[in-house]
Amino acid sequence: MKQQDRDAVRAWDEYKENIYRSTPVDLSMSQADIEKHRLYLEAHPIEWIQFFYPGYAKYPFAPFHKKAINRILRHDEWFEVLSWSRELAKSTTVMFIVSYLVLTGRKKNIIMTSNSFDNAVRLLDPYRANFEANQRIKQFYGDQQTLGSWTESEFILKCGASFRAIGAGQSPRGTRNEAVRPDCLLVDDFDTDEDCRNPDTINKRWDWWERSLYPTRSVSEPLLVIFCGNLIAKDCCVMRAGAKADHWDIINIRDKEGHSTWPEKNTEEHIDRTLSKISTKSAQGEYFNNPISEGEVFKSVTYGKIPPLCKFKFLVIYGDPSQSEKRNKQNSTKSAILMGKMNGKLYVIKPKLDRCTSAEFIQWYFDLAQYVGGRTNLYCYMENNSLQDPFFLQVFQPKVRDMRKKTGVDLYIRGDEEKKTDKATRIEANLEPMNREGNLILNEQLRDDPDMMRLEEQFLLFTMRLKYPADGPDCVEGGNRILNNLRASTEPPVKIKTEELKKNNRHRM
Repeated sequence: MKQQDRDAVRAWDEYKENIYRSTPVDLSMSQADIEKHRLYLEAHPIEWIQFFYPGYAKYPFAPFHKKAINRILRHDEWFEVLSWSRELAKSTTVMFIVSYLVLTGRKKNIIMTSNSFDNAVRLLDPYRANFEANQRIKQFYGDQQTLGSWTESEFILKCGASFRAIGAGQSPRGTRNEAVRPDCLLVDDFDTDEDCRNPDTINKRWDWWERSLYPTRSVSEPLLVIFCGNLIAKDCCVMRAGAKADHWDIINIRDKEGHSTWPEKNTEEHIDRTLSKISTKSAQGEYFNNPISEGEVFKSVTYGKIPPLCKFKFLVIYGDPSQSEKRNKQNSTKSAILMGKMNGKLYVIKPKLDRCTSAEFIQWYFDLAQYVGGRTNLYCYMENNSLQDPFFLQVFQPKVRDMRKKTGVDLYIRGDEEKKTDKATRIEANLEPMNREGNLILNEQLRDDPDMMRLEEQFLLFTMRLKYPADGPDCVEGGNRILNNLRASTEPPVKIKTEELKKNNRHRM
C-alpha cells in the first residue's frame, strides 16, 4: 500500500472514531425501551436528528432549517432546491433528511451526483461513515454495514436501501435496487465556476440531468429530488433547477435586515471578519446568492488629475439620501459627491459614500464645502422626489440650519425635484458613453480613499438589474445633470444674425 493510501485509511478510521465517540448509547435500555423511544423520535424528526447526529447538529437549528426539514419530509414526491449560503449546512441538513427517510423505510434507492465522480464520492462519505460507526443508529436500527456490497461509491444497507455516487456525465442507466428504481436524487455542487464561464458546458450538463439522470426514476412511484447549490452565475444549473422546483429555498448569510440568519453559529463579528477578506463580487456570489459580473456595463473607470479648483466656473455637491437612520449592512448607502465639469469632462473630485445617520450625511456637505475652501462658486443639491420631500423639509433642512449655527458656514442645500426616469437606464444611458470615452474622471489622488473605492466598486458591479447598490453612480448621474443645467442657465445665449437665417432659405418671405 502506498503512503498516500495509508494516510487515507488512517484519516477514514479517525473520522469514524470521532463519530463513534460522539454517539454514546445507554446500554441499560431494554429492547422495549428502545422501541418506544424510536417511535417517539420518528414522530418528531427534529429531535430524531439531534439524537442520532449530535456531533453534526451541535448548534440549534435556525427557523429556516426546521421549515426545510418539515417541508421535505411532508412529501414523498417533491423537487426542492436549497440555495443556502456557505456555512448554513445545506449538505449536512440533506444528510439528516435522507438518513431519516432511509432508516424509516420511506426511500430505498438513493443516487448522489455532483460535478465529478470524486466529488460525488466525497459527498457520500459522511453517509457511509455514519452507517458504519454511529452507535445510536446501530442500537436503534441494527448494524447497517453489509459484506460484499460496501464500497466508497456504492453500498447497500441491511435495511435494504442502496446508495450510489455518480459524477456528471456518467451513465446512470440501469440503476436499480432489486425492483426499485431511484426514488431519491441528490444533486450537490453541480455547478463550478469554470463550467459557468462556458454556456455550452452548462447546456451539456443540464441536458445530462434531464435526459439521463432524472428519467432513471419510476413514473408510477414517488421521487424526491434535492438540489443543493448557490447561484454562482446568471445562468447555471441551480438557476434552471430553481425554475422547475416545487420549492426554491434561497437563504443568505444575512437576512434583509442585515442580521445573521443563523446567529447561534455565525455571529456578526465572524461574518464581518470573513467578508472583509474577500472581494464584494466573491462575497455576493458565495454568501448572498447574487452572482455579479464585474464590468458588465462599466468595463473600467478612469482615474486622472483634477484641475485646480479655482479653474472651475462652479462646482456642485450632489447628495443622494436614504431615510434610514441605521448603519444596517443591508440598508442603502448615502452619498454626497463633489463634482465639476470642464471641457466636456466630468470630474469626480471627492465622494462621500457609506451607510450613516442623517446628521452625518449633512456633515458631509459641510466637510466637502470646507474642502473647496472658497476657491470657486459652489452649489449644493440633494435629491428630493415626492416621496422624499417630507423628510427633506422636516429632517434634513433643520439639521442644515443647526449646522450653519454651529459652524458659522453659510451653506444652503437646494432640493432636486426633477422627476427622474428609471434608475438603471438613466445611469447606463447618461454615464456609460461618457465613461467609455474617458470623459468621466475620478480623482487619482483619492484612489485609495475608502469612499472612492466604494464608488469605483459600485460602478464596476453595476448591472441593469440593480442587484447590488448603485447609489454612488446614481448620485454622479444626478450631479452631472445639475452641472449641465447650471452651465446652460449661466452661459449667454448664442446670437444668430437675421441675415444668416435668411441666407439660402427658400421659404423666406
